[in-house]
This record gives sequence, C-alpha cells and structure tokens, in this order.
Amino acid sequence: MMEIRSLRKARKFASKASRHINARNIALGAVGIGAAGAVASVVAGAGVALAVRAVWNRLTLDDIRGQSVLITGASRGLGLALAQEFARQHCRIAICARNQEELDAAAIELRKAGAEVEVLTIACDVTRQQDVESMVRQVIAHHGQIDILVNNAGTVQVGPLQSHSLTDFQEAMDVMFWAHIYTTLAVIPHMTARGRGRIANITSIGGKIALPHLIPYSSAKFAAVGFSEGITAELAKDGITVTTVCPGLMRTGAHENAYFKGDHRKEYAWFSLGASSPLTAIGARRAARGIVKAIRRGQAEIILGVPAKAASLFHGVAPGTTAKMLGVTHRFMPGSESTSQDRYRGFESKSRLSESPLNAFGRHAANTLNQRTVPREGLA
Repeated sequence: MMEIRSLRKARKFASKASRHINARNIALGAVGIGAAGAVASVVAGAGVALAVRAVWNRLTLDDIRGQSVLITGASRGLGLALAQEFARQHCRIAICARNQEELDAAAIELRKAGAEVEVLTIACDVTRQQDVESMVRQVIAHHGQIDILVNNAGTVQVGPLQSHSLTDFQEAMDVMFWAHIYTTLAVIPHMTARGRGRIANITSIGGKIALPHLIPYSSAKFAAVGFSEGITAELAKDGITVTTVCPGLMRTGAHENAYFKGDHRKEYAWFSLGASSPLTAIGARRAARGIVKAIRRGQAEIILGVPAKAASLFHGVAPGTTAKMLGVTHRFMPGSESTSQDRYRGFESKSRLSESPLNAFGRHAANTLNQRTVPREGLA
C-alpha cells in the first residue's frame, strides 16, 4: 500500500515538474522571439535612418555644375585633390600657386578627371595683395565670375619653440592668414553684387588646439579660424556662405615639402609617420569629397578625421586637461631641447625609419598628388 502511495506521489511530482519545464521553455522561447524581434527592429530602424540620411544629404547638396571655382595653393596636395573633386562635379577650375611648372603638371592631372574640364592656371604669390587682386581679375575675365573661393594655400614648420624664429611666425601668418584675407576681400564685392557665393577656408584642428612643435602653424591657423567664423556671420545677409574646414592629419604627401627644424630628421620621422598612417590620417581624396560636400551644403564648419573630432570634443569639455596631456606628450617628442634654427624640407630630412614600410601610404600620396616635383636627396 505504501509503495502505491509513493508511486502516485512520484507521478504527481513528475507531472508538475513537466508542466513547469514546459512553461519555462515556452517563456524562454517567447523571450528569444522578443529579443530577436527587438534586434530586427533596431537593425531595421538603423537602416531606415541611414536611408533617410542619404536622401536628406542628396536633397541638401546644391548642384554646382558649370560653376567657377578658384583654389589657392592647388598645384599639389589637398589643393590638387580638391580641384580634382570639383572637376568631377563638372566645375570650371582656376588654380594658383607660385610655381608655373607645378601648375602645368597639376593641370595635366586635372584633365584626367574629365576630358571636358576647363582649367585656368595662374602663377601667383598669395602673400602679395596686388598679385592676389590681379589674379582675381584674371579669373573673372576668363570665367565671367567666381562662384566658389577655396583658401587652401598653406605651409608647415615643425620643430620645438626655441628653434623657431620671428620669421617663421611671420611667414606662417602671411601664407595662412593674410593670404586668406587678401583673396576674400578681393572676391566679396563681386559675390555681393551677384547676391551669392561660397567661400571655404582650409584651416586645421591645429587652429582649435595648439599643438607642440607646430606653434607658428597653430598660431596662424587660430587666426584663420577666427577670421572664417567671423565672416560666416557677417556675409550671410549678402547670400554668401562660408565654410570653416578643420582637418586633422591628412595623407596628402605634404610632409615631403614641409619645413623641419631642431633635430630635423627625428622631427620628420614622427610627423611623416603620423601623416601617413590610416589610423591617424584621413586620405586626401576622402577629405576632398567631404569638403566639397560641406561647401555644396553650405555648412558653417566641418572637422575631418575621427582623431580630430575626438580631440576637438575632448578639448571643448576639458581644455585644461587637454593642455596638461599635450605637455606630457611634448616631453617625449624628439629634439625638444634643440635650438638650431636651420630648416630643412621634408625630402632633405629622410631617414631609414621615415622611409620604412610604415610610411608607404604617405609615399603613395606624395607620388599621386604632385608632391615630388623637387630633387630627391639620399637617405641618412
């Protein structure tokens, strides 16, 4: 009798356990289905958001086909990449630089971007106001108007503060600040009379965060940012949009022609590697596409490159901490105590480290963006 009762209890327990297990499995299945549904909803929502953004981007991009574009410092590097991108947009191009041979080489590259592209080259020293005003008159006479001005001319001097002379600061200001003012003041009356126009000023993340070993450069870029942001507000009423472009490091090959002081070979090594790595530097073509889109959209500002965006955000939240971190970084930079004021171009400062495979992307950029039009030097 006891055995029968025990058997009945065992059956009841097994039946209850089975019901609990089934209920649990049903619940887990429902949770799984719900989670899968949630994931699918998130994915679908993200896809819709991306599609909406893509459509919005297209709708807000103005058509600039046939417009006249003047780009300073466009015989090589980012300026040449910008000219190529505008050529792909079927614009009429005017480029200037100091060296006519480099301009001729750039024009050949530009015509590869489109058989019908119209290219005007003008040798001009943008640090001379009279030369700039003459250039603007030539472009207007040739193309009939200037729809877009891109102030791109620049120079880079790398080295510790004590290695820089007053001349370095004056040169940086002449090329990257005063030249912007000369060209802008020259085109404003023309654009104002027509009631429309676009101006893009290529500044730098170095114009928002002062970088060690780039003090003359950063000083000029800070001034350029202030000028660009100021005219953005003042010229809006005249139908002129202004875009302040703040790139981080870019793979333009510009390190080949930058100036290096102090322990110039070590300075060149760290700078060229930083300007070559895909982890730290944005490609010139990609940067050019982003800049042209920002100009077409009439954006007030664009910051290029993930490191530059992160640095700008962090500096905005914690400027004091940023300064301290840069101070620590400076202690580990090469030749920080060097006082030599002799300066060398990048192609004169090469070492086996700078010419290692780590710099392959930078060498490719230099080859494709007209940076190697100067005599080569041997390695140290």
